[in-house]
Amino acid sequence: MNEFELIQHFFTRSACAQGGEHILLGIGDDCALLQMPAGHSCAVSTDTLVSGIHFPDNAPACLLGQRALAVAVSDLAAMGATPVGFTLAITLPELDAAWLQAFSTGLSAMAQQCAIRLIGGDTTRGPLAMTLTVMGAVPDQQALLRSGAQVGDLLCVSGSLGAAAAAVPVVLNETASDTLAESTLQALLAAYWSPQPQLKLGQYLRGKAHAALDISDGLLADCGHIAKASNVCVQIQQAQIPVATAAYELLGAEQALQCALSGGDDYQLAFTLPSEQLASLQQQFADVCVVGQVCAGAGVQLLDAAGRIVRQSYNGYQHFN
Repeated sequence: MNEFELIQHFFTRSACAQGGEHILLGIGDDCALLQMPAGHSCAVSTDTLVSGIHFPDNAPACLLGQRALAVAVSDLAAMGATPVGFTLAITLPELDAAWLQAFSTGLSAMAQQCAIRLIGGDTTRGPLAMTLTVMGAVPDQQALLRSGAQVGDLLCVSGSLGAAAAAVPVVLNETASDTLAESTLQALLAAYWSPQPQLKLGQYLRGKAHAALDISDGLLADCGHIAKASNVCVQIQQAQIPVATAAYELLGAEQALQCALSGGDDYQLAFTLPSEQLASLQQQFADVCVVGQVCAGAGVQLLDAAGRIVRQSYNGYQHFN
């Protein structure tokens, strides 16, 4: 099977590649053609995942397919965009039909869940890696940016944190999973392999939140991006952080908190919000938690229950550090 037969067999025929609204031309030509709705901008984001860095070398192909797309679509959620289409460039060490079928199945399942269509890409030979570029539509002047946080805003997160980071030793078989309750094990694995892009929340926050991003590198590190872009200080109340129950059950309170603060891979949203918007927001999205506030100054401060700054030696994942 050559490259073009591979694309045709495993991707072009996939349910997620069958066109859709705003897609004028999908797979099969030199370029795909998209048409954004009137009064909308095109939001674009690219993510690269490399074997041994972003996922285990022996990752199950179906789970990898769904995870790869989910983490990319999460960026659209962070901007308040509605998904439209995505491209996939995948590098493979060898042609393995069973692996490709499983990967395509997981990819397609997540694509249908997120209502996004595969519109093109590329295949090459080499160490296993994949690059996904996602595109979405967002009303003009309503994209959620990192740079809009205002003094007095509440700092909120969309849900519990820490389970995906806590799951890493389980995924890598570095800890005995047979000692865990089945519900805890499943919660950990779901957090790692099936992150849920917060698309509905992101779209709801348009015109309401002042700044937003998705939590990929850890709460502390990612809030640092908001602080820097908005030229403010972001204060996080340690006692208010919603640590995932599964992380707590696996690691205990202290380590689970560290996973929530700096473990990354949560793909929840962190955003700043005027206080008058909170009540109506929580009626629609009950898992949203207030974890801090925005004040004058610079950087990120983690505060204990007495209001004292908690020093942290590790703030989040960096590839070249």
